[in-house]
Amino acid sequence: MKVLLKIILFIIASLLLINGYIYTVTNKRIVEAKEIKNEEFDCILVLGAGIRKGKPSPMLEDRLRIAIELYNEGIAPKILVSGDHEYNDYDEVNVMKNYLKDNGIPSEDIFMDHAGLSTYDSVNRAKLIFKASRIIIVTQKYHLHRALYVAKSAGIKAYGVSASQRKYIGQSKRNVREFMARIKDFFKCLINPEPTYLGEVISIKGNGDKTNDSE
Repeated sequence: MKVLLKIILFIIASLLLINGYIYTVTNKRIVEAKEIKNEEFDCILVLGAGIRKGKPSPMLEDRLRIAIELYNEGIAPKILVSGDHEYNDYDEVNVMKNYLKDNGIPSEDIFMDHAGLSTYDSVNRAKLIFKASRIIIVTQKYHLHRALYVAKSAGIKAYGVSASQRKYIGQSKRNVREFMARIKDFFKCLINPEPTYLGEVISIKGNGDKTNDSE
């Protein structure tokens, strides 16, 4: 029984240490827009967060609003929206692009990553498919640490800007899932597998309309 207890305590301590390490190495990379005003970036990466009846969820809408502010402040010349569009009946990225266009962002400056099936995939595809090496990641703060850690592991220079603008329903459950997701991606970064899907290289310096799949 004592041995089992020691094993359980060792596992818990290891999980806490991994989470603490990820926080420590990424914390200074979470910034305000004014702190990075004079740096050059390839794009603003907006991570998907669910849609409802063809509209962004509240969490996703806040991410898009922050991306619009950053773009309008001249922080980066392009926005890369990355989310789940593995099947035709669920399409985060076109919803995201339409929201950005409706709020004044030129279509050619919006790139869609249709295969951003996970945080790990979205960040690595930003580098491998879109050839972005200097990025601003926009998501809620609880999620930024993991995204920035994946970027660090991939050799991407990245800063994070928090999109936490309000209280979100179900956040306690998300915090628990994120705790475990950090551990999963910690080990995934050690193994460094390819994203679920790769594909044709589409430079972020080009025209975002090349990523369009519908009118």
